[in-house]
Amino acid sequence: MTAIVKHRLFWPAVVLVLLLVSNVFFAPRFFTITLQDGHLYGSLIDVLRSATPLALVALGMTMVIATGGIDLSVGSVMAISGAVACLFIGDLSDQGSVAGVLLAVGLALVLSLVAGIWNGVLVSVIGIQPIIATLILMVAGRGIAQLLTGGQIINVSSPPFRVIGAGYALAIPVSVIIVAVVVAAAVLLIRRSALGVLVEAVGASPTASRLAGIRSRGLTIMAYMFAAVCAGIAGLIFSSNVASADSNAAGNLIELDAILAVVIGGTALTGGRFSIAGSVLGAVLISALDITTYTIGVPAETTLLFKAVVVVILCLSQSAAFRAAVFRRRRTPAVTPAAEVPA
Repeated sequence: MTAIVKHRLFWPAVVLVLLLVSNVFFAPRFFTITLQDGHLYGSLIDVLRSATPLALVALGMTMVIATGGIDLSVGSVMAISGAVACLFIGDLSDQGSVAGVLLAVGLALVLSLVAGIWNGVLVSVIGIQPIIATLILMVAGRGIAQLLTGGQIINVSSPPFRVIGAGYALAIPVSVIIVAVVVAAAVLLIRRSALGVLVEAVGASPTASRLAGIRSRGLTIMAYMFAAVCAGIAGLIFSSNVASADSNAAGNLIELDAILAVVIGGTALTGGRFSIAGSVLGAVLISALDITTYTIGVPAETTLLFKAVVVVILCLSQSAAFRAAVFRRRRTPAVTPAAEVPA
């Protein structure tokens, strides 16, 4: 039991369970899942669906942070990906063409990959600080997306494209399946091989890893490429879900939630140690927190404050030093005066 409590994912899991259970007092059927027309419906399914874009972005952010960097451009990459896909589909003579939609998706992901290479080269080859290098694309990328769409919302009517964000397969939302596949692939390629160890080595000490013969530059570029592709997929899910490309709303400030999800999951911001499962759990927790604020009727003007309070409580619960100080104070016995020794 002690080992379970000390696990870095224990307290995030506890907070997630408490958040979900608290909804029952305001929505008694919160945990009810129904099967209708071959689709699963329910609040828990909504939590998973709403968490899919953030989970993908957090997954990519995990690898970047593990190398000792940061990526503030993921939201802009989401906007570019959605804009390119919707523009291409909108120009198709038949928006229901599966081949045309697949080509649009491929083009969007290729551009996302180019954005990742751009960030990786600026950071690892040119030597620009990661926060500055990605800030460049954060600003320029949003402008590119607005330029592509002309500052307008591009609506599409494509059933195949709609499947990505709003479709179902085997009664499960397609977006959830996509995230599960990407996470499984990441675990197999990173955690089940030496790649994960190499990434942690680069994040812990780039100089020492380079002297040890590790190609730190190549690994850093790969991390930014992976983050950009994950953001591109998230942008496709977002645009597909709303059947449009909104360059202003797509991925707006998602980089902050992604960093928060990564930190909640136990990844060190200083680089090195990282947790894929923790980042996904953090994304689901943030999604559950958003839905909980609406379920329990938190006023809109205090929503951010409510989220901040929950996050602070979570971070304190994860702090071993804080828990040790609190429990030590509770367990310290009262000091009684020594008995007087008779003369």
